[in-house]
Amino acid sequence: MTDTQTTPVFFSISDVERDVGIAKETLRVWERRYAFPRPQRDANGERAYSVEQVHKLTMVKRLLDQGYRPGKIMALEPAALAELGGKASSGPAACAMDAPHITTCLTLLREHKMTELRQLLTNTIANDGLQRCVVELVAPLTGAVGLAWTQGQLAVFEEHLFADMLQTVLRNAIAEASAVQAHAAANDPHHQRQPRVLLTTVPQERHGLGLLMVEALLAVEGAHCISLGVQTPLAEIVDAVKAQHADIVALSFSGVTSPRAAVDNINDLRARLGEGVEVWAGGAGVSMARRHLPPGTVLDLTSVGTAVQRWRSRHAAGAFAAAQAA
Repeated sequence: MTDTQTTPVFFSISDVERDVGIAKETLRVWERRYAFPRPQRDANGERAYSVEQVHKLTMVKRLLDQGYRPGKIMALEPAALAELGGKASSGPAACAMDAPHITTCLTLLREHKMTELRQLLTNTIANDGLQRCVVELVAPLTGAVGLAWTQGQLAVFEEHLFADMLQTVLRNAIAEASAVQAHAAANDPHHQRQPRVLLTTVPQERHGLGLLMVEALLAVEGAHCISLGVQTPLAEIVDAVKAQHADIVALSFSGVTSPRAAVDNINDLRARLGEGVEVWAGGAGVSMARRHLPPGTVLDLTSVGTAVQRWRSRHAAGAFAAAQAA
């Protein structure tokens, strides 16, 4: 009997980007900076990643989504990464998983009852209002879904099902909230000018759900929102601000982005835009860098409304001063 030898399985860099969710550019940077991953080269000289490396990259990605920094975890063995993943279950997202309404949503997701889950979220928005639903249900639920994926309780496709469903629900709610605000403005002769807010992420940032939550809260406040989606080059953001006459740029940074990179991007963008346009930022990637940025730059979901009110007050004061000077 002839022994059969199993051919090793390797993945291309495009495979890893698609299946794990880590950008090609990031993989190359990690390779240089941390000596991991260390892909082989195929017959064409292209990077080829082993099953073991892809497995570790998947664990790294899950921890990054929970707020860990690459430099702290890249050199760890898979067993240590798995242990860290277990410790992540003691955070706020874990507490959210135990809440009855979150448990109900997670059960519907695991059972693939997406129609029922969509209806539950839609009804909650109708009953409690969009602002309260985003802060008290959508945000903790999103964190709980991410944690469940980190712990292996949800498959990648299930997380994608959730993200797609949530985008549909929030987009519909944003359209309705914007219509209500537009109607109110049309019937109020003393209605103040609302800020024009351009929402996007920088090229390194692929996560857009946080940005969508912020857009929902801005719509409730009556702001005029212009969404560019994710991964917009800084030069294109500047061009869009000029073309759309935006007053504010809102950026989202997930845990994948380091605080230093977030600060660098924000400062670079502020320098390009000048003093006439504000830059607001939120998310795990920038929350710990608050002291390195001007006051009012870093927001969380609960402070969006206050930030819009502050903008209105400054704009009204500026308009009054201009009128007095004239």
